[in-house]
Amino acid sequence: MNKIEVENSQQPGKITRVDAAKYKAMKAAYLQVLPDTSPGLNIEEIYQAILLLLPESLFPKGKAVTMWIKIVQLDLEAKKLVTRAKTKPLRWYKADDQN
Repeated sequence: MNKIEVENSQQPGKITRVDAAKYKAMKAAYLQVLPDTSPGLNIEEIYQAILLLLPESLFPKGKAVTMWIKIVQLDLEAKKLVTRAKTKPLRWYKADDQN
């Protein structure tokens, strides 16, 4: 299994190695569903939209989708590719340089 290093916006400097195929599939789906501008999507909206885009071979019956959304979300936040809106509930959208 190939691994890829990911960052965590909540723990700067922390690097974790995760399954590369699952990460790449989730990242592609996450960026596809995330809007370019505020107000963005909340976690439930992201989850519902992503489920339709993920390969069944990597995420059978939606297994571990929530965990992988969080891994990708924290990594993309750390890389400043997505923005977390200061709203309740929390919402995310693509960072300005991604639009």
